[in-house]
Amino acid sequence: MPSHFYAPVKEDKFAFGIWCLQNRGRDPFGDQTRPEISALDCIKGLADRNCYGFEFHDNDIIPFGASAAQSDAIVSGIKKCMADNNIKATMATTNNFYHPIFKDGAFTSTDPAVRLFATQKVMRCIDIANELGSEIFVFWGGREGVEVDASKDPIEAFKWFRESLNFLCNYVRSQGYKIKFSLEPKPNEPRGDLYLPTVGSVLAFINTLDHPDMCGINPETAHIKMAGLNPYHEFAQALDAGKLLDVHLNGQKPLRFDQDLTFGSDDLKEAFFTTKLLIDHKYAGTIGFDCHPYRTESNPWDFVDRNLRTYKIMQEKVKQFNENKEIQSILKEVHGASKNLQGSLSKFTPEAATKLKEMTFDPTALASRKLPYEKLDQLLTELILGVL
Repeated sequence: MPSHFYAPVKEDKFAFGIWCLQNRGRDPFGDQTRPEISALDCIKGLADRNCYGFEFHDNDIIPFGASAAQSDAIVSGIKKCMADNNIKATMATTNNFYHPIFKDGAFTSTDPAVRLFATQKVMRCIDIANELGSEIFVFWGGREGVEVDASKDPIEAFKWFRESLNFLCNYVRSQGYKIKFSLEPKPNEPRGDLYLPTVGSVLAFINTLDHPDMCGINPETAHIKMAGLNPYHEFAQALDAGKLLDVHLNGQKPLRFDQDLTFGSDDLKEAFFTTKLLIDHKYAGTIGFDCHPYRTESNPWDFVDRNLRTYKIMQEKVKQFNENKEIQSILKEVHGASKNLQGSLSKFTPEAATKLKEMTFDPTALASRKLPYEKLDQLLTELILGVL
């Protein structure tokens, strides 16, 4: 395919976190390797690449402790930049993890003054999000966890977390904002253990809130693989529950620290199936990327282009998969068994239960069915590698 075939267009609804581009290559073992890019230059650069939107923490654009006047001036400049460059602010979130005040949590700090400060900080960020037009507001509890289990009862911590989110949901409702909350799970880091580590745990927690209809999930590939789970399945669980409000795509080697690698760089099949899930089930949200340039990179824009291009390539691979006659023939064969029984469990009645009890099955015959999964997997491998 010619290079322009994979060029991003606004309709792709790509979005990038400003914090990704502002990453200076610093890590716990070494200092920065490149200068920081200003928020305005990040927004302009993403617009130049036909990105639909950008995502931001409050302190990506407004310094911690800035006055109301300073904040208003910065937001005014951001709004002008957005209008001049035809780009949206698709997601906002609050940095409630960097400042030392959050060393033992924000919403789950043992100090109610810290919990109130954290909630106040979020309220102010919600106001900014509304002014910039963001309709998704993410909560990543980077400090909501423990190293010492003796320090706090998790039931109490969940209660505090719930109180803050309920308060904030009601704040949004009271202001008439069209904003939904999206919780982002992660198993650990920077805390030894983080509360709400998986999609399933977030789904359960959402159901305890006063306004669960306002809340969903923002799953991230790397966070899922840190827990040793399958991103395809975790994204699907959120989608199946009607709670997939936003996504963060990247790459990650399993069971390691949060690497935030480029999308598709570690596992092409994983990238393929994540893309396929979003396409096949008509996910309507933005395609967000939360990953960071290698420390060796001097030009983060090559990194941005790489992520967008990989997703576009995977879009084409999904189309090829769905149209490939040999692959679809195998899938038709696999899913075509016992057609007369399909839907038998879709509705319970006493009569259906009696009928099921009376049915006879031949386990040996059922077990003898051939399932050509090796061939199917090889066809997918060849399709991704471009030889099919």
